Amino acid sequence: MIQTKIDGIRIAAISAAVSSNWESLSDVLGTMTAEDRALAEKFTKNTGVKGRYNAGRYQTTSDFCYASAKEILDKKQIDPREIGALVFVTQTHDYGLPATACVLQHRLGLSEDCIAFDVNLGCSGFTYGVNIISSLMKTSNVSKALLLCGDTSAKEKNFNAKVKQSHSATLLFGDSGTAALLVKDDRAEPIYSLSKTDGSRYKAIIKPYGAWRNPEPADCETEMDGVAVFTFSTREVPELITKTMKLTDSTPSDYDCLVLHQANMFIMKQIQKKTGFTKDQLAVSIDEFANTSSSSVPLTLVHRYVNSVRGGGGH
Repeated sequence: MIQTKIDGIRIAAISAAVSSNWESLSDVLGTMTAEDRALAEKFTKNTGVKGRYNAGRYQTTSDFCYASAKEILDKKQIDPREIGALVFVTQTHDYGLPATACVLQHRLGLSEDCIAFDVNLGCSGFTYGVNIISSLMKTSNVSKALLLCGDTSAKEKNFNAKVKQSHSATLLFGDSGTAALLVKDDRAEPIYSLSKTDGSRYKAIIKPYGAWRNPEPADCETEMDGVAVFTFSTREVPELITKTMKLTDSTPSDYDCLVLHQANMFIMKQIQKKTGFTKDQLAVSIDEFANTSSSSVPLTLVHRYVNSVRGGGGH
């Protein structure tokens, strides 16, 4: 297990964006029979998802992240040329090539001296992103940086047309993008993290076709082994949280809230109980936004403390 402690870096702002198109599960499924309605009700009970925001046909993850980053730059009155690093965490890039971070660097008007690169991660994307970008700042002259996280997993494509699917993995996901501003600050509290990887479970959530291993553009969606995801999450995550609290000599009462990746409501409740946090401390956004992958943690923070998620722009 990798343990990191980073001093002198703080998260100064977080912003989130979604489309203006919210759909309930019944909207997603279309005309439903009585059996469909029963299944939808069961799905909501198990996952907590009541609906989601869908990206428009011409909206991408970078559009939502751009809107979020622009809001931070404008409200904080930051000259874009002050940003020394931009890290874009997503599994739904704009293009096969080049890195979308480079597109965003130009679009936001950042300096050519800015470091910009993509990171291909989903659920763990925000925490890994904070670790990456804060470590980079500690070893460089970068004083301000942007961490952009998002995915448009609900936006399934078939020959450039949006299509809707009814299987549980597709119903679970929503579209969004977020931005976090990290700055150097000698007074900042340390950022602690514990990290590990179990690549043997790579098939638990996988989109097997359309990349270099299986390049055929088959009509294949993301496949998810729900039992494997549940087992991993409810066993490994509570252990990491407990060890982190031990590392920081803290207890659940020392925290305002517990912000988990919004995997599904049942998993989150299990983790909350196993780690000693109260129901009121558990921050929830999955009911309105569904599982938003790498952006779920920052989006949940914005939803809980600001209760305002800005609508993202398209082209």
